[in-house]
Amino acid sequence: MLAVVLSLLVFVGVTWAQYSPDWTSLDSRPLPSWYDDAKVGIFIHWGVFSVPAFGSEWFWWHWQGQKPPDQKCVSFMKQNYPPGFSYPEFAPDFHAQSFDPEKWADLFQASGAKYVVLTAKHHEGFTNWGSAHSWNWNSVDTGPHRDLVGDLGEAVRRRSLHYGLYNSLYEWFHPLYLKDKQNGFKTQEFVMNKLLPELRDMILRYRPEVIWSDGDWEAPDTYWNSTGFLAWLYNESPVKDTVVTNDRWGAGCACKHGGYYNCRDKYTPGQLPKHKWEKCTSVDTLSWGYRRNMEISELMDAPSIIEDLVSTVALGGNYLLNVGPTPYGTIPAVFQERLRGVGAWLKVNGEAIYASKPWRVQHENSTATVWYTAKDNVVFAVITGKSVSIDLQLLAPRPSATTKVTLLGSPLPLNWFPSDPSGITVVLPKQYFIGHPQAFTLKLEGFQ
Repeated sequence: MLAVVLSLLVFVGVTWAQYSPDWTSLDSRPLPSWYDDAKVGIFIHWGVFSVPAFGSEWFWWHWQGQKPPDQKCVSFMKQNYPPGFSYPEFAPDFHAQSFDPEKWADLFQASGAKYVVLTAKHHEGFTNWGSAHSWNWNSVDTGPHRDLVGDLGEAVRRRSLHYGLYNSLYEWFHPLYLKDKQNGFKTQEFVMNKLLPELRDMILRYRPEVIWSDGDWEAPDTYWNSTGFLAWLYNESPVKDTVVTNDRWGAGCACKHGGYYNCRDKYTPGQLPKHKWEKCTSVDTLSWGYRRNMEISELMDAPSIIEDLVSTVALGGNYLLNVGPTPYGTIPAVFQERLRGVGAWLKVNGEAIYASKPWRVQHENSTATVWYTAKDNVVFAVITGKSVSIDLQLLAPRPSATTKVTLLGSPLPLNWFPSDPSGITVVLPKQYFIGHPQAFTLKLEGFQ
């Protein structure tokens, strides 16, 4: 009888929710496999904050939110703008007139990234699409007069890259949020009338495969109604089978609840975590958004980025690298150079990165700095740093009768011999002993 009832319910369109709105259930959802296979993503912080382009994307808060205000921001405004100038007056100068989503997507593809995450809305509340819930404070009503989220998404997907969106839960100066905050977050006017309707509309319209949540820390997840939203996202939304989410869903949730863990900006665990994680970091070490006053010494160079990427993947993480475009819609040439440098390295060494898994040993320092990854029955040893001997000793691998060592990018096998008391010693080609690239990869077959 029960089977008959269930069949009738399915026939008439009644379905059972797989995930209930509680963390025990939501945290049991398997992470869609595409995300762990992708390994490398590009993060983009772009908004009205790109116009003042001073200090960081937190300019508005540092200027008029925090007490006391940042005097550097105050001085910047006095020197460059008339008295009484308000932050919203920056929006008309967010023209994005040179924004070419096809060029951006070509660059991201050339970087070797497999997914792209754009800021749909940062803490300033400005949406990079025509949100009906952000009237006159969005990229269609003012500034670019263009759907930036939609235009980039179409270009990215044409290159078979996954597309995700960053969304800040809170907004520094939204009156409904400030009212809820004053009420000790016992009311939810902002959440019910602004945040959730806007999030739902964004997902239905753009179908992002990553929801990169942020701005959660001032209130508990119960205020944000995070479990209810995620239950809808995982059970009913058009991306329920492919979407991945991070862990920023309320005070105390980071590194505890969600799809994958960010834990904190530029998080580096130091050892293999038990849960899938992602390191988000920025080419500009002082800001996520574009800065007009950035110096070359404040930027990560390509070798540093590659080593950071390799260590992250060896420890089971994904690597999300950020760039900040200008208000004109261009990506600064120095950022382009960094991304293309990473892409050139991945073109040769990507076999050790994409769809790889952590090996039984993730890292060692012998005659070089070595990071290990694995795929099927193959082990990869990525050698980073500048101090490398021509006789490279690897302590962890255990050779067998079928052992073979090759250098990615070269078809010829390398000579090797067992080391005492364990491991192997690989004889490197001379060009890798003198003036070798910052990182290169040995492919180890027939090892244990």
